[in-house]
Amino acid sequence: MKTFYRNALCGDLTKKEIGKEVKLTGWVDTRRNFGGVLFIDLRDRSGKVQLVVNDKTPAEVKDEAEKVRNEYVLQVEGEVIARDKETINPKMKTGDIEVLVKNLKILDTSETPPIYVTDDDTSNEAVRLQYRYLDLRKPKMQQVMKTRSDVNQITRNFLVDNGFWEIETPMLGKPTPEGARDFLVPSRLQHGNFFGLPQSPQLFKQILMISGMDRYFQIARCFRDEDLRQDRQPEFTQIDLEMSFVNKDDVMRVSEDLIKEIFKKIKGIEFKEDFPRMTYDEAMQRYGSDKPDLRFGMEIEDLSDIVKDSDFNVFKNAVTHGGSVRAILAKGAVDKISKKQMKNLENLVKVYKAKGLAWIDMKENSKSPILKFISDEEKENIIKKMGAEEGDIIFMVADNDEIALTSIGQLRLDLADRLGLIPEDSYEFTWVTDFPLLEYDANEGRYNAKHHPFTQPVTEDIELLESEPTKVHADAYDLVVNGVELGGGSLRIHNQDIQEKMFKALGFTNEKAWEQFGFLLEALKYGTPPHGGLAFGMDRLIMLLLGIDNIRDVIAFPKTQNHSDLMSEAPAEASLDQLIDLGLQLDDIL
Repeated sequence: MKTFYRNALCGDLTKKEIGKEVKLTGWVDTRRNFGGVLFIDLRDRSGKVQLVVNDKTPAEVKDEAEKVRNEYVLQVEGEVIARDKETINPKMKTGDIEVLVKNLKILDTSETPPIYVTDDDTSNEAVRLQYRYLDLRKPKMQQVMKTRSDVNQITRNFLVDNGFWEIETPMLGKPTPEGARDFLVPSRLQHGNFFGLPQSPQLFKQILMISGMDRYFQIARCFRDEDLRQDRQPEFTQIDLEMSFVNKDDVMRVSEDLIKEIFKKIKGIEFKEDFPRMTYDEAMQRYGSDKPDLRFGMEIEDLSDIVKDSDFNVFKNAVTHGGSVRAILAKGAVDKISKKQMKNLENLVKVYKAKGLAWIDMKENSKSPILKFISDEEKENIIKKMGAEEGDIIFMVADNDEIALTSIGQLRLDLADRLGLIPEDSYEFTWVTDFPLLEYDANEGRYNAKHHPFTQPVTEDIELLESEPTKVHADAYDLVVNGVELGGGSLRIHNQDIQEKMFKALGFTNEKAWEQFGFLLEALKYGTPPHGGLAFGMDRLIMLLLGIDNIRDVIAFPKTQNHSDLMSEAPAEASLDQLIDLGLQLDDIL
C-alpha cells in the first residue's frame, strides 16, 4: 500500500512498528485539544490511529495542526511510540500505540458534514443516501464493501479451481415480455427498436454450454423494473454459474461447496455435513413455505381426519370440498399473546386469503370461541395429536390446501418472532427440490413457469406436459437458509422438441416462441449437452453474512423505492437532442 503519499495504513500499525518513522494519510475522525497537547484520530479504510501533537512537535507543524477539523484530509509524518499504560485504548485495534507528529500537511479541508461519519449516526436514510460518499466512510459501511470484495474473490478462486471460466455476457440484449418487466434502452441506429437490460444471463449462459464452454461463471449485474421491497433493487448482482454434462446432484454439490467455502472464510463457520434436502411438497406440508425456516420447530399438522365430520361447519366444509384443517402449536404462548395480539394474528392470516383463525388456549376457563362448536372428543383428539400442554395455544386454519398451508406458514414465522424462538447467529440450510414446473394464473387464464421457461421437466413427467401440466415436476432446486431463498437453479431443457412443448404449455404459439426465443431454439438443433446451473443473490448473501436487514445497506450506491439515486439524482430528463437522436418524442399527455 506504499505510495507517494504514504508508507503505511493507519489501522495496520502495531507494537512491532514502535520506533519506526511512518508516513500516513487519511481523514480526521476526531480531535481533542488539551491545552499544550492535541490528539487527532486519523482514519483510513484500515482503521484509526491516534496522532499526538505536543511540545516535541515543531512549532510550525503545531500551528498547522491547530487548523485541523473533522473530515479534513491529512498527510502526516511521525514516529510510532507506545502509549502510557493508563492511556491504552482496548477498543481500538491500534489502541496500544500512537504516532508522535513531526510533520503535517492539510491535503484538503472539509465543510461540516451533514451527517456524522460514525457507526452510531442516526441520520434518516434519505439523507444518508444523498450524501452516500460520507455514509460510505463509516467503518461499518467500509466493512460491508470489504466483505463484498472478499466474497467476490473467494468465489472467483473457488470456481476457477473447479474448472470454471469467467465469461461476460451482453448487457444489451433482446427485450423479453415474459417474467419481470425489462428496462428498455432505445437504439440510436435502429429507430423504434429497443435493447432490454438482462434480468439474468440465462439464455446466453445456455448458449455458452451449446458452444462447448463446459463450465461458465460470472458475477453478473442484472436488472428488473419492478416495484421495490426491503430485499429488492432494480439493479442487483448474482453469482451465476452453468455446467455441462451434469445432473442436479453435480450442480448442487459444487454450489453447496462454494457457499461452505464463503462461510468458512468470511464467518469462520465450517459446515461439515451435507445440507439436508426436502421436496417442495414436504416443505409446504411441514412449514407452509417453499423457503422453510428451520431454526425452530413448530411444524404444521393436518387435523382434517379428526374434524372431517365435525359439527363445526368451517372445519367440515373445508375438508368436504377438498381442503384441509392445518394447525401449529405455540408452546407456552398463553401468557405471551394478548387479546389485541390475537386479533393481529387473525388479521395476518386474512392477508394470505384465509377466512379466519381458530385457536384453543390450554388453560382453565379457555376463552376459545370454537369450543362450543366442536365435541369434547374432537377437542381431546386435537390436543393429543398436537401434543399440547397447559400454557400452550393451538392455532388452526381451515381452507383449500394452498391457502391453509401458506397462511399458517406465515403465522408460524410471526409467532416465532413474537415468542423469541429464533436463535441469533444460527444458519440452517436446506435444499428444496422437485418444484411444480408450472403454476396456473387465474387472472391471465394460463400457466406460468414456476422458475423460468427453460427448466427441464423431471424425465418421467415429460409425457404429462400436454395432458396434465399441473402434475409435472421440475428438475429444479433452491438453496434456502433461515427462511430466505439464497439461490436457485435447475437442469435446462436441452432438446428442441421439449422446449417447444414447454412454450406451448405456457400458451405460446409456435410463431410467438420463435419470434421471442428463435436464437435459442435454432441453437438447440446443433447438439446440446445436458446442462444445468444456479444463481446466488450476492446482495442477499452479504445481508446474511453480516446480519443486515436492509438491502440498501449492502450496496455501494443503491436506489430508493421509486428507483431514484438520491446522490446523483438519477433518473433525469434527457435533452431534446438526445431524444431526437433516438427517434423518440415525449407525449406530454402521458
